[in-house]
Amino acid sequence: MTPNAIVKSASKLEVTPNLLDYDAARARGFWEHAREELDGLPGDRGLNIAHEAVDRHAFGARADHLALRCLDKRREVHDFTYAELGAEASRFANALRGLGVAKGDLVGVLAGRIPELYVAALGTLKNRSVFSPLFSAFGPEPIRTRLAIGNAMALVTTELLYERKVAALRPSLPHLEHVILVGEGGTETDVPGTYDYRRLLEAADDVFEIGPTDPEDVALVHFTSGTTGKPKGAVHVHGAIVSHHITGRLALDLHPDDVFWCTADPGWVTGTSYGIISPLSNGVTAIADEGDFEAQRWYGILESERVSVWYTAPTAIRMMMKAGVELVREHEFPALRFLASVGEPLHPAGVVWGEEAFGLPFHDNWWQTETGGIMIANFAAMDIRPGSMGRPMPGVEAGIVHRRKDGGVDEVTTPGEQGELALRTGWPSMFRAYLGESERYERCFAGGWYMTGDLAFRDADGYYWFIGRADDVIKSSGHLIGPFEVESVLLEHPAVAHAGVIGKPDPVAGEIVKAFVTLKPNYVPSRELEKELLAHARVRLGAVVAPKEISFTDEVPATRSGKIMRRLLKARELGLPEGDVSTLETGE
Repeated sequence: MTPNAIVKSASKLEVTPNLLDYDAARARGFWEHAREELDGLPGDRGLNIAHEAVDRHAFGARADHLALRCLDKRREVHDFTYAELGAEASRFANALRGLGVAKGDLVGVLAGRIPELYVAALGTLKNRSVFSPLFSAFGPEPIRTRLAIGNAMALVTTELLYERKVAALRPSLPHLEHVILVGEGGTETDVPGTYDYRRLLEAADDVFEIGPTDPEDVALVHFTSGTTGKPKGAVHVHGAIVSHHITGRLALDLHPDDVFWCTADPGWVTGTSYGIISPLSNGVTAIADEGDFEAQRWYGILESERVSVWYTAPTAIRMMMKAGVELVREHEFPALRFLASVGEPLHPAGVVWGEEAFGLPFHDNWWQTETGGIMIANFAAMDIRPGSMGRPMPGVEAGIVHRRKDGGVDEVTTPGEQGELALRTGWPSMFRAYLGESERYERCFAGGWYMTGDLAFRDADGYYWFIGRADDVIKSSGHLIGPFEVESVLLEHPAVAHAGVIGKPDPVAGEIVKAFVTLKPNYVPSRELEKELLAHARVRLGAVVAPKEISFTDEVPATRSGKIMRRLLKARELGLPEGDVSTLETGE
């Protein structure tokens, strides 16, 4: 039920892909070879993310190459070469050291995509402290919860965010000793333990020697929301840089002269792994835009900044589709050569729309906060099967498994058979813990596999296909129905901009399929359109899988990373508690 494969020919691509022979790359020793692409700290003192991302370029041949271009909300430009970015990060590291923030201490950063966020991230990692990004749109309680779970010692934020969201929290956060404010400076710096970012850095040296860093030293904590309960703090180590680097080079096909734009907020793991670390470790120019999504703005950035590799999310792609292809054609993108998407697996219509709008398909890939980096991808030289996540990274062993009651797993070998997507443990960016939740962490593993909680199947050629989260799958009259498949078909209809699908309790079938649909401009909800959509779905999916009910809605809730919040749709439909909604793309 997907469009025909998009056939790729490496010889016809403008730039020769970094990964040409997939099978050869899967030979033994892949991660060892990937590690050899990095320098390591001088004097054989270990592996540090900030050294690989900035310092090795800042003191090498790419010192004067543009590393980071930050666009503020007015699209004014703030540029950093690798040498300049390295010096600023060193100042921040020295400032932390001066405050007594040491190796292993957690530094939270609550800010939009402003230059200071990127400097703080790299400076924190230089200091061997732990970087933990927070969404700037979080409300006070999600901020307090995450800072408390992480026992944050320091927080970097803006004056405005501090006044609105943080100041009142400080009495409840005894571990939070230091707050560093970005802004014009003022009265808040008179509060004990509160400092002006600019003054701190002006007083700090721009030379900093990174101390010995074991690859297993903790570097990053990313918070990910569960369906219920408090958020989980996923712990990543400095050795994750091996995955960050090589996945950028192979899955995103980064070349040294690329201008790369990852639209994700660093408050989400993609915005750190691929908005900061991976492009810099690969020595390319990274674009960061402080502004919110607006189709005309984004097309203008792609054009004016001559972006060559673009990494975005399904939510944004759906919004661009809704705005129409005519808006795209008001611009020209001669440098653009590779489009990629991550978050919720991308519906086939979105993959194909890339070709219609940009002359290039979107390359979907799959990974999680817990995996730390891309695990499955549609590579540049590989045929794309729209709707598929692609094939595993060369160093990643993926499988489809069934859990046994005794705690073990059985691997599925029959193509097309559904099961839980699992990954053999041992890749460099695998998370090492959930903060303070060892039992919850251990439950993620069985029989040498990391159990992802996603249901999928593998076809005869090794492509993986997403069905849905295990807790999203609909059980109707004995059939297991993946919401992603139903949403994909609804999106094929010219009236549909967004779709979210849930299972609604039914006394006879157990559950029925219910869809929530947002319409494109010039379409209005009506009983006639509802009937048309139901008929369209029945023709494409069959009566068993097609939705039985459709509701029109102004918005299908999704996280900023592009995941449709189906459990939120279900809670609203059934009048149940909504749980943690802090990562909704609408913010607070």
